[in-house]
Amino acid sequence: MSLDLYDVHKSYPMNVGRKHVLRGVTGSFRKGERVGILGRNGTGKSTLVRILGGVEAPTRGTIRRTMSVSWPIGMAAGFQPALSGADNSRFIARIYGKKASETVDFVESFAELGDYLNMPVGTYSSGMRSRLGLAISLAVEFDCFLVDEALAVGDTKFGRAFAARLQRSGLILVTHQPSLVRQLCTRAAVLDQGTLTFYEDIDEALATYNSL
Repeated sequence: MSLDLYDVHKSYPMNVGRKHVLRGVTGSFRKGERVGILGRNGTGKSTLVRILGGVEAPTRGTIRRTMSVSWPIGMAAGFQPALSGADNSRFIARIYGKKASETVDFVESFAELGDYLNMPVGTYSSGMRSRLGLAISLAVEFDCFLVDEALAVGDTKFGRAFAARLQRSGLILVTHQPSLVRQLCTRAAVLDQGTLTFYEDIDEALATYNSL
């Protein structure tokens, strides 16, 4: 089971010509592995994560999914800002055939939002929205969790629970922070000038990224 990309391109029309963001990306993410994708700001990380999560289609190329992949956690997309975190949890539970009460109980325990769980998501900070998104996706139990940029996982109750949960599932982490890749991942890739290069050795990936 895997998520496979074959010669994936992405470009956007401009006033003159097109802006090319991804140029022939090919690679595989296997079930159960934890891969960090490193890229500087403006290199197309958010575009790549939207394509991996199925939020956006490539301009050209093929994506094959034989494992379940979460929505891009860390992006604001997908939540109804006027609804509370609890109501958003219930809505997503219904979509994925989960018991709403069990989902809300899990999110309440995991996300550490306190009274904010019953407040509109539009009042949340970006970190709170990320914790809500991660908690809901963990309740759904995807094969692979897709995390855009970063959760400040650190040595907190939330961070320790997140790291423990990842021992039982896969992760694709798209970030510009090498420390998160070293902490959470077993393999890495570097996105630069529209191409994605995979490295089995994380030290080699970090050295390449730091040299850009």
